[in-house]
Amino acid sequence: MESPEPVCEGGQPGLICASFNQDTTSLSMGTKTGYRLFSITSVDKMDSIHEGVECPEVYIVERLFSSSLVVVVSLATPRRMNVYHFKKGTEICNYSYSNNILSVRLNRQRLVVCLEESIYIHNIKDMKLLKTLLNTPSNPTGLCALSVNHGNSYLAYPGSATNGEIIVYDANNLSNVTMIPAHDSPLAAVTFNTSGTKLASASEKGTVIRVFTVPEGHKLFEFRRGMKRYVSISSLSFSADGQFLCASSNTETVHIFKLEQHTPNQEEESPTWSAYVGKMFTAASTYLPAQVSDMMHQDRAFATVRLDMIGLKNVCAMATVQKLPRLLVASSDGHLYIYNVDPQDGGECVLVQKHNSSRPQWCNRLFESVEESAEKPEDSELEEVPPQPSSQSYAATVALSSTPPSSSTLMGYSEDGGVKGDVIPEHEFAEGPVCLDDEDEFPSFSP
Repeated sequence: MESPEPVCEGGQPGLICASFNQDTTSLSMGTKTGYRLFSITSVDKMDSIHEGVECPEVYIVERLFSSSLVVVVSLATPRRMNVYHFKKGTEICNYSYSNNILSVRLNRQRLVVCLEESIYIHNIKDMKLLKTLLNTPSNPTGLCALSVNHGNSYLAYPGSATNGEIIVYDANNLSNVTMIPAHDSPLAAVTFNTSGTKLASASEKGTVIRVFTVPEGHKLFEFRRGMKRYVSISSLSFSADGQFLCASSNTETVHIFKLEQHTPNQEEESPTWSAYVGKMFTAASTYLPAQVSDMMHQDRAFATVRLDMIGLKNVCAMATVQKLPRLLVASSDGHLYIYNVDPQDGGECVLVQKHNSSRPQWCNRLFESVEESAEKPEDSELEEVPPQPSSQSYAATVALSSTPPSSSTLMGYSEDGGVKGDVIPEHEFAEGPVCLDDEDEFPSFSP
């Protein structure tokens, strides 16, 4: 799952941007005074990990998984990228570029900096500049995606300013992979799944979302978000297992799509009325215009969320929190919404918790110092969710359960990275050293 697009220019006083880390275990927020990092290991609360005040007016803040490495860009110096070891409170390095930095993406192998007409690829172990992609198509929003799988480190960025072409680049071997003609209109969003084998995209029209194989570039799925035109897709994000894809926009609806192939055998095993009607439509579509036929073959949302706000930019991500699948939505007015997702039946997702930074109590947790926030009672950061009716779906039933961290998580970070008291998922240890050896891999230097 590629790190989702950040939320920027929000309506919350003091809040400039918000983004999730690569495995959605942490939330980063850029503010007028610096940046804040929070862990997402519980539905009921968000633990403050760190408050950085090295740079004011932070509009880009990206944390590398659960390590102590954080990348920060300030409105005061928009052409300079600062890389910090936040646990030690030291600057690892800083780089200045020829134009304003629009986005930063990173995995355990590469760090990518995107400007409007160029892209810089660094080796994250020593921050050495490996490659500069010059004269890329105009990209005023800094749209790009980097696979979090450092085994391939695929990079995707717009191949045209007038249509939806996607360039896929191998950031490990520094070579072109393929060009995908994804949409007729310019791109608005793009993201990889966790393994880097699938790529999802949406255009500026925002009605159709497509999923392609990587590196081949073959179309796997086509989903219809809605019939409205001029919908601005804010973010796309795969679930960790790659079975779901969520999409948020400037409307009040977040859509979740299920990535499953409908085989003829499956249809024969369940000869329902809807399946029969579906076959009829499929047969009839061969006689219809191509545009209408394409619409009939597009899958609709498996699950949806209705937000209580509209027109605000937001970023969505899917995560497993306390053993259950959740949808997380961080909005530019300072809210973090947490929903349960029914992985079997889908449907309308149930709101579990709404963290509200506009309330004085939550503001204390979010924007005061770490020391002051630690003295606040835990329930001061919550906004009450109305009680659910007695007859409930799967999602509503699990919404009421709040279990403590299981034995599959280990408390505390090692000296290699992170902050004591946070939680490191056990699967990260199994996959390799996630908490980076900052002493060896990130020597302090300023080029």
